[in-house]
Amino acid sequence: MDRLRAYEVFVTVVARGSFVKAADALDTSPANVTRYVNELEAHLRTRLINRTSRRLSLTEGGEALFDRAKSILEEVAETEALATTASLQPRGRLRLNAPLSFGSLVLAPLWPKFMAKYPDVELDIALIDRVVDIVEEGYDLAIRISRTTSGNHIARHLGRSQNLVCASPDYLAKHGMPEVPADLSRHPCLGYTYGATSDEWQFAGPGGTLESVRVRWALRANNGQTARAAALAGAGVIWQPSFVLGEDVRAGRLVEVMPGYHMPPIDILAIYASRRHLSAKVRVMVDFLVDAFQGATL
Repeated sequence: MDRLRAYEVFVTVVARGSFVKAADALDTSPANVTRYVNELEAHLRTRLINRTSRRLSLTEGGEALFDRAKSILEEVAETEALATTASLQPRGRLRLNAPLSFGSLVLAPLWPKFMAKYPDVELDIALIDRVVDIVEEGYDLAIRISRTTSGNHIARHLGRSQNLVCASPDYLAKHGMPEVPADLSRHPCLGYTYGATSDEWQFAGPGGTLESVRVRWALRANNGQTARAAALAGAGVIWQPSFVLGEDVRAGRLVEVMPGYHMPPIDILAIYASRRHLSAKVRVMVDFLVDAFQGATL
């Protein structure tokens, strides 16, 4: 027996004063209404309603159950309304994960704008460079800089990041300018632990030809800023996204090497678990980020 449905039928019978009127209100048959009331009485082992040909009256047990069942149904309706509102109105805590450098350099200036637009959403942001399991670790959304994503998740494309290969002017004055990818095998390189390319860097050259080179690590770190600091100090050749190194290149603190070659750009993605029953807070965040980036290459 569906007890919640039985309570609903019982309360409706009492409120309408008739099995027939209750059936009309519930869009079912009088026989079905009678069945639910009989099953509820059998389950509780007590008579709830005295029936006569003219009127219905509640027993003492029926009166006690009516008040409580009516309260339970009202609480259920309120709970469902809250859940529905949460799916329609952006509110509540939104847990978001992003890489440390990208989160602090690119995303951080966006959050005050989002907060002003959606004051009922509480942002809970974790900047972690490793790839998190958004379901297992309880995140609503993750921002990833990646050429691939899990087939178990939905990915919205936000933009792209250009990869730069650079060295400081002092380093190049001492060790010379790499002209082609093969030259990098003779230079100490500074890399990123979570980078998809590992110790093999791939470049698109003149005419679109692809060339790969296995590099020698002088330093590899799980955060791009650590490798950047080493590059600025003249410790070697660095590969990092333009949002990490772009300002240094524009200011002359770093110089791009091998001008005829470039690494393929990487996608900036918003990752979430499912399109089905997507909460309003996640939906507005994804739409906000799509609008903020507008598919740009950073």
